Amino acid sequence: MPDGGQTTEGRKGHIPSGRRLSEEVPAQRPGPAGAPSATHTTPPVAAARGVGLLVTLVLGGLTALPPLSMDMYLPALPEVTRALNSPAATVQITLTACLTGMALGQIVVGPMSDKWGRRKPLLLGMVVYVLATAICALAPTTELLIGFRLLQGLAGAAGIVISRAVVRDLYDGVEMARFFSTLMLISGVAPVIAPVLGGQVLRLTDWRGIFVVLTVIGALLTLVVWKFLHETLPPEKRHSGGVGEALRTMRGLVADRVFTGYMLAGGLAFAALFAYVSASPFVVQEIYGASPQTFSLLFGVNSIGLIAVGQINGKVLVGRVSMDRVLGFGLVVITLAGLALLLMTSGVFGTVGLFPVAAALFVLMSAMGLAMPNTNAQALMRTPHAAGSASALIGTSSFLIGAIASPLVGIAGEETAVPMAVVQLVCAVGAVACFLGLVRPWQHQRPMEQHAQPAGA
Repeated sequence: MPDGGQTTEGRKGHIPSGRRLSEEVPAQRPGPAGAPSATHTTPPVAAARGVGLLVTLVLGGLTALPPLSMDMYLPALPEVTRALNSPAATVQITLTACLTGMALGQIVVGPMSDKWGRRKPLLLGMVVYVLATAICALAPTTELLIGFRLLQGLAGAAGIVISRAVVRDLYDGVEMARFFSTLMLISGVAPVIAPVLGGQVLRLTDWRGIFVVLTVIGALLTLVVWKFLHETLPPEKRHSGGVGEALRTMRGLVADRVFTGYMLAGGLAFAALFAYVSASPFVVQEIYGASPQTFSLLFGVNSIGLIAVGQINGKVLVGRVSMDRVLGFGLVVITLAGLALLLMTSGVFGTVGLFPVAAALFVLMSAMGLAMPNTNAQALMRTPHAAGSASALIGTSSFLIGAIASPLVGIAGEETAVPMAVVQLVCAVGAVACFLGLVRPWQHQRPMEQHAQPAGA
């Protein structure tokens, strides 16, 4: 949105492209003649910036934990089905439960982090995550596994929502979009190694060993957060209100048509991705007869595509090409890939082997590298005053839509991949409709694009 001559305070902390939050608030004090002016930054933000690479790795680890929790478990789904004597659709609910927990947890943790800061809610969530994951390893029935996967998701939500809020505390403009792409590189390693790691764990032990490994990873990440992640939201910028104020803030965010458009477009794109995550173990292993190791390899290749395109977005496109144009292109590619999958899996081209289906899934996954970081960055650009609540809404909508899509992919059983393709295509078309109908990018420049202009343009 145009500045309109507002002061920094009037813009509620909105800062130019390439400037970090701690560079916007300093009050300069004149120094000796000819010497640079002394600056004073907000201590928590300055401390976080002082170990920038370490903060990047910590936030990347927090962002990577959800795909680790989901994707390490994927090669084990058929084994869980046999071990617990449950149908595939019921076992898939363990994925839905974790995803639902991550959605609901974010809507709670986001406002908490705006009120009490980022650090305390994050540490509490991480401790509960470790305990819930350890109990998952001992669950004797599918019902108990579903329950503790729900708790695991509720607690793991803290890492998702607070990592995005911390990025919004520290960065703005083009710099924020680039940081999200960097996080995608780090967190994108998790989907690459998680199924491979899960497949190797299954060679040594059963599916319960996967949750033991996740427990150890969660415990180590909790220690790293406690030791190295400083508070990034100073007390003077926190919200003092309770639940009522949080709900009013979220209502105001949802009333912003453009914010809601980005939020829904990103959520529907994520649901198309999660339809693949939920269905691919059965599609690749049961329908096409691939081994858990082959599935892990294909999943890793798709994740590499997502990482590579995400890096092209952050290193090449951001600041040079309109963010909305890149986002729109990504959504169109996802839609075309979903259509190709539907045509192939429904038999329009006759009997199709694994390779063409895997190729279409690779294109769909890779295009997520254009859609996900840009929807997050563009939506958060509009909400510098309530980053936690905005991050919670973005995450909650994505995970809830994904949780609805997850069981639909198995509605026709394990013999056909058509439901997966239908869900992906419907979600992709819905994302395009929200982008065009609510964001309406042709009407005005988005803040990110204004910030990408050279000074004085």
